Amino acid sequence: MTRLRSALPLLLAFAATPALAQQNQEWFVPGQGGQRPQAQPQPQPRPAQPQGQPAQRPPQQPQRPAALPAGTPPPTAVIGIVDIPEIQRLSTAFNQVREEIERRRNRLNDDLQREQNGWREAQQALAVQRTQLTPDQIRTRERELQDRITDSQRIFRNRGQAIEQAAQQSLMQIEEALAGVVRQVAASRSVNIVVPRPLVIMNDPGFDLTEEVAQQFNRALRQVTIPPESDGSNPPAAPAQPTPRPAAQPQQPRRN
Repeated sequence: MTRLRSALPLLLAFAATPALAQQNQEWFVPGQGGQRPQAQPQPQPRPAQPQGQPAQRPPQQPQRPAALPAGTPPPTAVIGIVDIPEIQRLSTAFNQVREEIERRRNRLNDDLQREQNGWREAQQALAVQRTQLTPDQIRTRERELQDRITDSQRIFRNRGQAIEQAAQQSLMQIEEALAGVVRQVAASRSVNIVVPRPLVIMNDPGFDLTEEVAQQFNRALRQVTIPPESDGSNPPAAPAQPTPRPAAQPQQPRRN
C-alpha cells in the first residue's frame, strides 16, 4: 500500500502533462484518443547451415497409385456349411480304410513284440552258454544275433512305411471323391461358397449340407482300392505323382 500511494501522484502528473506524453510515445495518456504503440517483432535469425553439408530438402509426399478401372463385381455370396468329420464317420469307404489300416498296424505291433521277445531269449541263451563256448564261438553267435536284429528292424521299418503309404493313397481317393460330391451338392443348391463347420460359430440349419453330402458320398464311393500289404522285404515304392495339366495357351486374334 505504501508503494502504491507514493507512485500515485507521479502517475497523475504524467497524465496531466500532454506535452510530455507526446515526447515520450511509450506512455499511454488517457483521454487523448491515442493507443500504446505495439513493438515490432524482430526477425528471427536463420540457423547457419553447416559447411560441407547439402541443404536439407523438405520430404516429398508419396505419390498415390493411379485408380484402376472399374471391374466386374463378384457374385452374391451363397454359403453352405459341411462337417467333414461327420461325413467321414458316416462314410462306408472311410470306415473300410480305417479298419484295414488299424488291422495292419496291430499285426505289425504283434509281430514286432514277438520278434523282440525272440531277441531277448537268444541273448539269455547266449549268456548261459558263454562259459561253454570258445571266444570265437561267442563272437560268431553275437554277430549272428546282431545281424538278425538289423534285418528284422529293416523289415519292420519297411512294413510300417508301406502301411502309412497305403493309408495316404486310400485317403487321397476319398478326398478326391468327396470334393466332387461337395461340388455337385453345392451346384444343386446354387451355393458358391462352402465353409467347414468348425469355422462357423452359429448358423441356420438351412445352410448345412452335411447330411445330403454324406448320402450322396455313400452312393458315389462305397469301397476304396487299398494297396496290398507288404512283407517288408523291400522298401515301398514312391507313389506316382499326378501329371500336371499343361497351361492353356492364349488364343491368338484372327487377322482379317
